Amino acid sequence: MTRATSGLSTKHRHTVTGRRRSLRSPIALAAMAAALACRTSEEYARYDRAMDRRAPVTDGVRVGVGSDDARFVTTVAGLRNPESARYDPDQDVYFISNMSGYGSAKDGDGYIVRVSAGDVSRPTVFIKGGSAGVTLDAPKGMAISGDTLWVADIDKLRGFDRHTGAPLATLDFAPLGAVLLNDVAVRPGGDIRVTDTGIRMDEAGNYYVGPAHIFAVGPNATIRVLASGADADQPNGITWDAATKRWVFVSFDPFLWEVKSIDDADSIRTLFSREKQGKLDAESAAGIVALMC
Repeated sequence: MTRATSGLSTKHRHTVTGRRRSLRSPIALAAMAAALACRTSEEYARYDRAMDRRAPVTDGVRVGVGSDDARFVTTVAGLRNPESARYDPDQDVYFISNMSGYGSAKDGDGYIVRVSAGDVSRPTVFIKGGSAGVTLDAPKGMAISGDTLWVADIDKLRGFDRHTGAPLATLDFAPLGAVLLNDVAVRPGGDIRVTDTGIRMDEAGNYYVGPAHIFAVGPNATIRVLASGADADQPNGITWDAATKRWVFVSFDPFLWEVKSIDDADSIRTLFSREKQGKLDAESAAGIVALMC
């Protein structure tokens, strides 16, 4: 009420105050009580739902936080430490990577769930470590190139057939000093960029050990370091922005929001920065643009 009356003259402010006093009269209080008494239980329930910012209960479980800009859909069962999701428009399905433990643990226990976009209530295990010749430890970011589903897995980039789940390729980044491959993006033509956030994820928590890297994968699966250390800036989510024809990535720095771009000359430029907030992630150019707005 102070903001509502701060622009009024002294006379008008006294008038408003006088109206407030009138509401405290026995007649006014009785009228208010009668109005409240007439409200139904459904009206109260509707008010409670409107004021509750949490996601609704699904299958007896309440998860997440509600938002005016996002709609909660459902809870997908069968996930364990899910890290990333990738939509395949050709098959109209989502692939969801599950670390199934600590993100740095080479335990062979990771798996990828496939779920139809038309019915997310029926997820199936599509790729599983230890089955059908698959090695998968703690899968994270994913990208699709042709018929290959590329998956970042600690210090390996693993390729699987996106239709059958059969293993196709494994690229080893360990000789280049990879610590924790976090996301992967592909542009038309097949060029790949992979982020290495430089963190450990274990029983002690998530903590930076460095150095961080951004890797480029070119023809014949050749791997090179595009950026490292401070230049890489703890990269997390990365995507190819077709509209501007550049790579865009976000930083996992805990104290700084940063969105950066990489051009064809491997030049890195800051697009957006904000202090005292950090640990960004995004799976698409649209998601990164939303973060910048």
